[in-house]
Amino acid sequence: MGLRGQVRTRDGWAVRHAVVTMTNMSGTQVLRESADENGAVRTDAELAPGPYTVVVTAVGYAPVASTALVTASGRAEVGTVVLARQGGVELPPPGTWSLDPAHTAVSAVAQHLGISSVRGRFTEFGGRIEISQGAAGGYEAEASRVDAVISAASIDTGNALRDKHLKSPDFLDVERFPEITYSSTGLTPAGPDRWTVHGLLSLHGVVREVDLDLSYLGTGPDPWGGVRAAFRATTELHREDFAMNYNQVVQAGISMIGTTLRVELDVQAVQGESLPGA
Repeated sequence: MGLRGQVRTRDGWAVRHAVVTMTNMSGTQVLRESADENGAVRTDAELAPGPYTVVVTAVGYAPVASTALVTASGRAEVGTVVLARQGGVELPPPGTWSLDPAHTAVSAVAQHLGISSVRGRFTEFGGRIEISQGAAGGYEAEASRVDAVISAASIDTGNALRDKHLKSPDFLDVERFPEITYSSTGLTPAGPDRWTVHGLLSLHGVVREVDLDLSYLGTGPDPWGGVRAAFRATTELHREDFAMNYNQVVQAGISMIGTTLRVELDVQAVQGESLPGA
């Protein structure tokens, strides 16, 4: 007899000490129980058969209500109750997250000759994400931030001659500007699991405001005993905004290289100040 259930986040993590209450059809509360550290709710309280309303609450999460039927044996199964972060948007658990370069891709795509695309990637970079939690348990977007540093000379397009040109003063000018940096200045919800990251990008000696369209893909354990979070972010840059005006015009007035760059970030971050083995 009694109530059985699990309380989890969208990613399958236990919501510790969530509170489950049951009321009968007359509105009288008949049970109040806290989930354990594994998110499990188990009680052997004696319950009369019939329908009940079950409400699950937890600090920082939106409450969930459902109907449960207590059987003739006096037992009710509510299964797995999934809680969403308050406000309907998700971020990883609060704290520091370190970018894992081995499982992160920083790519840029440019149009070539108006008919195809050339994709490049940076192979050396690092960064951290700070997720701040407010006193009430919800996210504190104003205090959360992202910082990243990229080695400009690590550009790789799969063609040594082209890479040499990209590192030259015509483009990245890596001798004068060896680092590309990004520092966030704000975070705005843009929908479930989506955010707009506002920040300052320093590229080729020019600092501009750049917004990233960020999707949070979830969290999970890794084989090394850590916790990882995955993100995907995109933005569009115009080369002339960063004083990279080199181009050649081929026949019919078509530019050899497009003036717009699409930046694509596929990120894995590890919870904590350092990476496993560091």
